[in-house]
Amino acid sequence: MWKSLGHFILKFRVPLLLLLLGSTVYMGYQAKKVQLSYEFANAIPIDHPKYKAYQEFRKKFGEDGNMLVIGILTDKLFEQKIFNNYNSLVQKIKKSSGVEDIISVSTAVNLLKNPETEKLFAQAIFRDTALTQYEIDSSKNIFLNLPFYRNLLYNPETKAWLIGIKINKQILASKKREKVVGDLTELANDFGVKNNLDIHLSGLPLIRTVLAKRIADEMRWFLLASILLSAIILLLFFKAFSTMLLSLSVVITGVIWSLGTMVLLGYKITLLTALIPPLVVVIGIPNCIYFLNKFHVSYNETGDKKAALVKMVEKMGIVTLFCNISAAIGFAVFALTRSQILKEFGAVAGINIMLLFIISLVLIPSVLSFLPSPKSRHTKYLVNPGLNRWLDRLERWSLNHRKFIYVITVLIVVTSVGGMFRLRSEGFIVDDLPKTDKIYTDLKFFEKHFKGVMPLEITVDTKKKYGVSRNLNNLIRIDSLAQYLAAMPSIGKPLHIGEGLKFARQAFFEGDSMSYTVPSEFDMIPLKPYLDFKNDTVSSNNSFAKLVSSFIDSTKQEARISVNMGDVGSYRLPAMLDSIQKRADKLFNKEKYAVQLTGASVTFLEGSSFIINGLKESIMWAFALIALCMLYLFRSWRILICSLIPNIIPLVITAGVMGWVGIRIKPSTVLIFSVALGIAIDVTIRFLVNYKQELPRNNFNMKQTVIKTIHSTGISIIYTSLVLIAGFIIFCFSGFGGTQSLGWLTSLTLVTATITNLVLLPALLISLISKKNLIAE
Repeated sequence: MWKSLGHFILKFRVPLLLLLLGSTVYMGYQAKKVQLSYEFANAIPIDHPKYKAYQEFRKKFGEDGNMLVIGILTDKLFEQKIFNNYNSLVQKIKKSSGVEDIISVSTAVNLLKNPETEKLFAQAIFRDTALTQYEIDSSKNIFLNLPFYRNLLYNPETKAWLIGIKINKQILASKKREKVVGDLTELANDFGVKNNLDIHLSGLPLIRTVLAKRIADEMRWFLLASILLSAIILLLFFKAFSTMLLSLSVVITGVIWSLGTMVLLGYKITLLTALIPPLVVVIGIPNCIYFLNKFHVSYNETGDKKAALVKMVEKMGIVTLFCNISAAIGFAVFALTRSQILKEFGAVAGINIMLLFIISLVLIPSVLSFLPSPKSRHTKYLVNPGLNRWLDRLERWSLNHRKFIYVITVLIVVTSVGGMFRLRSEGFIVDDLPKTDKIYTDLKFFEKHFKGVMPLEITVDTKKKYGVSRNLNNLIRIDSLAQYLAAMPSIGKPLHIGEGLKFARQAFFEGDSMSYTVPSEFDMIPLKPYLDFKNDTVSSNNSFAKLVSSFIDSTKQEARISVNMGDVGSYRLPAMLDSIQKRADKLFNKEKYAVQLTGASVTFLEGSSFIINGLKESIMWAFALIALCMLYLFRSWRILICSLIPNIIPLVITAGVMGWVGIRIKPSTVLIFSVALGIAIDVTIRFLVNYKQELPRNNFNMKQTVIKTIHSTGISIIYTSLVLIAGFIIFCFSGFGGTQSLGWLTSLTLVTATITNLVLLPALLISLISKKNLIAE
């Protein structure tokens, strides 16, 4: 079959090349449309209750993750020069494109009562023009007398001040967000330079935008670096520019197809899918080496270029196919998980690794048929005295020191298993950033002074129309839950309708800060006319209705408690949420009320959980599917066992190293195992296919066949392993900790897999398989 396919490719090489060219042009056109994803929540299946609850919340109350915050630390804010500059900054931000609302010291309002109309009205505390020191001091006293803003806009103990900027959700979902966030950052930094103040920026809009841009930039650099590195390695191996350019054509075509596939499937570039183009280069180069190596060996044997090309397809077609299948399985199993982000990564990677095989199979023999026959210097790499001496050593170890190999293997595995018991599963929203990164340090600034900026939302459904506004007991319960939240060390000041009523009560009692409490039953009688804002339009700028309406739905049936919290991680967060839920269940009868915890913090936790659990499942699927492929390929249970052991051990060693050095299991690190398994098994397939082909030629002599296989495949296995390892080491230069871990841990896995396949696998074949077993099977 494969021999006939070789003849077919050479016979119809021109139509096949034109078809490949046309398809690549089309995929290139599609690739130009690829977009960045700015979302965190797509790790959760869209049919998951938490995802549905979050979307329902956004529908009723609006976005929770569209607040960008600016923080400064100073005890001189109310000095005339700095405050007027601060006020000017706020006015510029208000006029900036994409800004819907802003909350700050200079835009803070005070509630005042009008006895004649029996209405509360909002009045700006500070004018939006330049102020004298006397005016600033007078307004400052009013502002600091309002508990509503305490620990919300400022921390009275540390003298930290906050500006909150609400950004339009349509802009946040588009590329325009980069300019909006960039403009706001520039305005804030200019203010800092002008007043000699350190500026701190955070919030999900900033974090998502900056990370998305870094992902795109890294993808470009890694792609360029992987192509450049591959070009150097190919030139060193084959010493021919034509061969190098041919191989690069294969992987560049694969990259174009991968980006086009993303667009055709309706996917965007995420932290995971951004890895696919450089991975295509890293995985595609070994395909080229396998084919070219066989072509050169066959040409040396036959001296006929066409016969060598046919033999190349005949011998290496099946090997490369199963190598790509195993690598594709390592990625495609992610598509079997319920996490959307993993499904996208698995589908795109799996499809394109198989497409890479087709591209290689068509492009390499077709183009080689047009090129001149290889010269002796192009095949000189086949005779490498240094590598051959090492292969001789491996041969002696496999034949004469098998017991020692087994003892060392057992000791390493036991040590690694000890490390595995130290593994801990935990993820953070900004987990993959260095501790010195400004995004990370600024986030910690807000956690220190305001307890964080990650949104957590709690909704209380009274299941009755007006169940919030006309039931004082419900308001007291909501406030009690809010006080419980405020007492937690990693949760900031809660905002809810009760805070608005406290503000109203203070205004009713002439601004006395001691009156900032939830109105009692007796207070509600005189307060009622002031709280009746049904004729007040929510859209009016000075409306108390606008303040209250943001915390209750239109039917007054459902209330919202909104808090910001620290990035506490997926290990602590479940216990915190469970504690909040238990407190809510005590305050609100489950039969009469429905209390729901949602927001970006909850969706992050659920997303991390789905990713980690999905990756664990994917490893099992990868093992099962690769085992089936190996069983189909070799039709021998003994060979199957021999093939899996050298590939399980590197994964165990990697997991052990992670445990001993304290690398946590998180979405970006669990990815390593399935990917490394799918790639490392290539070495095993390459070795065992050659082993099985050599058996009849050596009269089923086990030792002689193993010796021949080590020498015939060892050099190409070492070359391809070096290419893969070098390709993954590129990821060590990433700005994301998870990508760095993917780089060096996958490289470690590939190094150990190469050693186990060239040392342990031959020993196992000699120990476990006899001539009688092979003939019987």
